[in-house]
Amino acid sequence: MLSDAEIRQKIKEMIVERLFLDVAPADIGDDESLPEKYNIDSVNLFEIVVGLEEVFGITLADEELSVEAFSTVAKIAEVVARKLS
Repeated sequence: MLSDAEIRQKIKEMIVERLFLDVAPADIGDDESLPEKYNIDSVNLFEIVVGLEEVFGITLADEELSVEAFSTVAKIAEVVARKLS
């Protein structure tokens, strides 16, 4: 099982890769507002969800998808950890 730190690192790497962000994954703060800092919109959110499903082998139901639940790396990591447990 992955540690919380490993989950957060994989999420950051995936976000940078899928959204073509010009930032190092390590520079994304766990509690930083992704929509505000990186202008993440609903299209980007969809890319993140697809990335999570591919990287972690999880499936996210529609009712689990909200801007609030995906607003920070820490919140995304909570969703992923819950799915992996």
